[in-house]
Formats: sequence, structure tokens, C-alpha cells
Amino acid sequence: MKRLQLWLGLVLVAAVVAAGLVSLVWTPFDPIRVVPADRLLPPGWPHLLGTDGMGIDIASQLLVGARGCLIVGIVSVGIAVVIGVPLGMLSGQVGGWLDDVIMRLTDIAYAFPALLLAILLAAALGPSTVTAMVAIGVATIPAFARVARAGTTQMMASDFVLAARASGTSRLGIARRHIAPNIAPVVGVQASVGFAMAILAEAALSYLGLGTPRSTPTWGTMLRDAQGFLLVTPNLAVWPGLAIALAVLGFNLLGDGLRDLLDPRLREAT
Repeated sequence: MKRLQLWLGLVLVAAVVAAGLVSLVWTPFDPIRVVPADRLLPPGWPHLLGTDGMGIDIASQLLVGARGCLIVGIVSVGIAVVIGVPLGMLSGQVGGWLDDVIMRLTDIAYAFPALLLAILLAAALGPSTVTAMVAIGVATIPAFARVARAGTTQMMASDFVLAARASGTSRLGIARRHIAPNIAPVVGVQASVGFAMAILAEAALSYLGLGTPRSTPTWGTMLRDAQGFLLVTPNLAVWPGLAIALAVLGFNLLGDGLRDLLDPRLREAT
């Protein structure tokens, strides 16, 4: 059952990645071209998933939306990893008052959800993809900092780290040679879960008009545009909603599967 979760997550994530890569070189139709004569067409040929209220092909928009969510996820998770993991490792290594300060700062950061932070940044800088990526990344930093701190604290009590400290190895050397490789699997699992949350947050921000501009199709923008046609053609909301649900499910299943596979305590329990 646990391996089934992992494989199902891999399949769903691979489908999202494949859709994003395909959109780089090919889409069935122009994803931003307005064709009034083709508006609200039902699924069929040549528009396999139909068209929206402006006559734009839905399948083409879904492909481009997959590429956008992947970019937002990669950048936002990258920001969280680059900032959160070193902070957590520093906190776990040094301890004392610095540990308390870093952890209290992460608690404060938890009080600012990604949506609220995006609204603040959008008010100052204007809504954009960069604003969404920065907001989601900053809001995710505390989770990575806590995961890295927990792993570092555990590693600092291990025999091989104690031996390295006794031999005079610097804290940076211990972090690079011993701590980072051992906490990498846990950070990878958190990255998969964070990717799912980034996709969901980006869709919400686009739906509110605080993310990617309308000139670039996103799943959240498609949901917002479909709102006015729910009673006429509900499939306009079904396709982007299904894409978001499957992408989030895929990354969550992948994270759970990796955790079960990489955590030795869970392997012993099974």
C-alpha cells in the first residue's frame, strides 16, 4: 500500500512535469488567442476539452498552466530551502539564545500566511508572478527551518558527530560533511509537500488576481474566469479544478511515499 502511494504520486507528478515540458514546444492552439466565434464550445474535435468564454482552447491553457505552477513551485521551494535549511542547521548546531531567537522568528513568520504576505507585497510592488513566488517561498521558510533544526539536533548527539567535534572539525565542516547528507532525505520529503502547498497557494493567488497576470494562463485564473459560466458550462471549472487537485495529490502522495521509504524507523515498524 505504501509503495502504491509512492508510485501513484510519481505518476501524477510525472504527468504534471510532462505537461509543462510539452507546453514549452507545443500546444494544440494559441493559449492566449481570443476567438469569439468559438466561445463556449463543448468538448470535441478539434478542441478536446472545449473552449472558454473568450473562445480560447482549454487544453492549451491547462498545458501552459502546468508549466507556470512548476516554475512557481520550484522557485518558491528553492527560496525556502536556501534560507530555511541553513537557519535550521545553525539553530540546531549552536543552540542557546541564538536557537531561541531563530525559533521565535519562525513562530512569528507562521503568523503571516502566504496569501496575507502576497497581499502586502502586491500592494507595495504590484501583483506579479515574482510576488507570488516570493510570498509563497517566505511563508514556507519556517517549515524547512524546523525540519532542518530537528534533524540537526538529532545528528549532533550521534557518535560520529561527537567524534568529529573531538577531532577539531569546524562547525561548517560538520554541517557540510555529516549533517547535510543525513538530513537531505527529510528535507526532500518536506520539499515535496511544500511543492504541493505552493501549487495550491499559487492557484489561490491567481484566482484573487494577486499572482500571474491574465496574459499568462494559469489554473487559478481559469477558475476565476469560469466563475461566471458555472450554470452554463460547468466543465470550465472542472478541468482546472481537477488539474489542481491531481497535482496537489500527486506531490503529497510522493512526499508520504518518500517518507515511508527513507525513514528507517518506519521501515523497522513494517
